[in-house]
Amino acid sequence: MLVGLGLGPGNPELLTLRAVRLLKEADTVFVPGRIAADLVAPYRESVMLDFPMTDDEDRIRACLEANAEKIAPVAETGLAVFGILGDPNFFSTFSRLCSILEKHHPGISCRTEPGISAITAFAAAADVPLNGGFVVSDGAEPSALIRLKARHPQKIIAGLKKEGYREFVLVERMFFPDMKVYRDDKIPEKTDYMSVLYARR
Repeated sequence: MLVGLGLGPGNPELLTLRAVRLLKEADTVFVPGRIAADLVAPYRESVMLDFPMTDDEDRIRACLEANAEKIAPVAETGLAVFGILGDPNFFSTFSRLCSILEKHHPGISCRTEPGISAITAFAAAADVPLNGGFVVSDGAEPSALIRLKARHPQKIIAGLKKEGYREFVLVERMFFPDMKVYRDDKIPEKTDYMSVLYARR
């Protein structure tokens, strides 16, 4: 198994307790650079992989393929952890790495463990309360949205479908012992206050 592990925004005190536990339990920890390696260092040694900061798609793809082959032998027989700054589901290359592993090593499963993302870290560092809706983008046109407190998701979905949204995922009581994940036509009419709805065009 390969776990994409969020290491937070760069301060070692902002690693989660779960992150520390997984770093200690892993057979091998991989990291994409020096900052991540330094965050991991108090808990164990890591293997640094090359992830170039470039717009050259061919070079990026070649590096992803090479890194996948370094990770695969560990992930096939044990627990490989890939420590990433921020959160592995927010603007990271982890999903692309998993796609390559799925293609060449279909027996390897991938999952993610959250870290403090740049978005929430920014709000704290800048002392900016984000109490209303806001847009996060890397410059591309937004194609998805997240709706908090989605107690009546089917009513929300009906409106979003009129705006062109077609893919929906709802997480109820996220990371609580009774957490539930619903997709598309399985999403109920009413859910708990602590529900988050994801929609993509």
